[in-house]
Amino acid sequence: MKNEPILQVENVVNKFGRQTVHDGVNLTINRGEIVGIVGGSGAGKTVLLKTILGLHLPDSGKVTIEGKPVGDISKKEMAAIFGVLFQQGALFSSMTVAQNIMLPLREHTNVPEKDRQMIAQLKLAMAGLPPEAGAKYPAALSGGMIKRASLARALALDPRILFLDEPTSGLDPVAASEFDDLMVDLNQSLGITIVMITHDLDTLFGVCDRAAIIVDKKILIDTLPNLVKNEHPWIQQYFTNPRARGAMEAAHGDG
Repeated sequence: MKNEPILQVENVVNKFGRQTVHDGVNLTINRGEIVGIVGGSGAGKTVLLKTILGLHLPDSGKVTIEGKPVGDISKKEMAAIFGVLFQQGALFSSMTVAQNIMLPLREHTNVPEKDRQMIAQLKLAMAGLPPEAGAKYPAALSGGMIKRASLARALALDPRILFLDEPTSGLDPVAASEFDDLMVDLNQSLGITIVMITHDLDTLFGVCDRAAIIVDKKILIDTLPNLVKNEHPWIQQYFTNPRARGAMEAAHGDG
């Protein structure tokens, strides 16, 4: 199952004026795996994410989802394939958590209101939130609860691929660890493919099957043990600092 490609980025070039951000990027994500996307500031992690989601058209190259070019996939189909958790949550402040979760169902399905409410409660539970959280507005939630509420909305249409942009940023260590555990649980119980942009070394070593590193305008993707051995200067600097060593030791100890 994990050797079957679900998402492929082939020879993608992204330019902004005279600046080339990606110069022949190739990336294959297999069904059911968890992949972390890593790169220095300005490496183009967010641009890559937008390109994959069809929100940015590359200068050349292509992105295919389950063998189909992303440009040929309708918005309704895309909503069923992708769930996205944005870095700041991006919940609508004028809506309750339950209303936020039901929004994709209203926009992309004909599910009756009563069933939408039931689905919202189910997704709240999947995201580790109590039923009463559905009636709250985002302003009343902690940072960790906002992440979980946003995750519940991302799961509303049972997507096959979940994209997370810095899912543990702004969370305290306990909340971040709990969110990591939730990612693993969802991946294992639902078989959902997870692609995340992250700077969190604990998440990278503790959760991800592989890491995709954007370096020199291209992507190197491999398992963490193999990447740690890569002699590229930026990769060595990234993985040999004390924080990285601590994360590796923690992950190895848990394993």
